[in-house]
Amino acid sequence: QVQLVESGGGLVQAGGSLRLSCAASGRIVTIRDMGWYRQAPGKQRELVATITRGSSTNYADSVKGRFTISRDNAKNMVYLQMNSLKPEDTAVYYCAADEIIQGRYWGQGTQVTVSS
Repeated sequence: QVQLVESGGGLVQAGGSLRLSCAASGRIVTIRDMGWYRQAPGKQRELVATITRGSSTNYADSVKGRFTISRDNAKNMVYLQMNSLKPEDTAVYYCAADEIIQGRYWGQGTQVTVSS
C-alpha cells in the first residue's frame, strides 16, 4: 500500500502564493505519473496538473502560467507552486500517484482558501 500526505495548504489573500507538497511512502517500487487535483464546493473534482516520471507536464487552462508542478523521483515527492492565486482557486487539493504495480493512490487532501 502507498500513502500520500499533502502539506502546504492554508489561507492566503488573492494574488498571493502557496506551495503544496505531497510525500509518497509505503510499499513503493516505482511511481510513474503524479498529479494534483482539486474539488471546490459544489463542483466536480478537476485535474489541475500532471507530471510524468520524465517530468513532462500538463496543466488545466485555468492555472496555466500561474501554477508549476514539479517532482523529485528519488524522494517520491511532487510539488505544486501556486502563484497569483485567485478566489476561484479555493478548493481541497488532492495529490495523486500512479504506482506501476499497485495503481492509483490519493492523498487525503489539503484545503486552500483564497480570500478576496
